[in-house]
Order: sequence, then structure tokens, then C-alpha cells
Amino acid sequence: MFDAMRKYATRFRTSSRSEAAGGRERRTHNLFEAAAAYVAACAEDDQDRIDETAAWVSPEALSFGVSELACRAVIALARERDETPGAVARDLLGLPAA
Repeated sequence: MFDAMRKYATRFRTSSRSEAAGGRERRTHNLFEAAAAYVAACAEDDQDRIDETAAWVSPEALSFGVSELACRAVIALARERDETPGAVARDLLGLPAA
């Protein structure tokens, strides 16, 4: 995950320079929209889509959005399973029960 973020940061720096030079207008994306698209692309192992969605917002905003998405997903799954969020998170990561 951190390797993907590091690659993203490198691509973001180079892509923003090339877009500024090209003068193309871009659609502004919501950070949560970007995070949802980025995580879905990662889950589907779609590198082209990962690259595209990673350029929608700053690396910091994407990191925040992915973190918020993870929190909301764990809470929703915990409610569905009738378990604690901690138990669900440990189970998803394959960790032994605390």
C-alpha cells in the first residue's frame, strides 16, 4: 500500500507539471470520489485506472479519503456482522483475535 502511494506521489508531481504545460482544463474531483475510484481500481488491479484516479487530487487528500473510506467500510461491515470494528479490522487483515 505504501509503495503504491509512493509511486502515486512521483506520478502526481510529474503529471501536474505536464498538465500545466499542456494548458488543458480538468474536471475537479471530490476527494471521496477519488478515494472510492482509487480503492476500486486497486481492488481490481487496474493500473491504468489507479494512475488516472491518483491524479485527481493531491496525495494528502487521497490518503485522507482512503483512510475515511476504510473506517466507514469497517464500521458498515461490523454492523452487518454484529461484531466490533476492531474484531472486523483484525479479521480482514488476518490477525489473531485480541
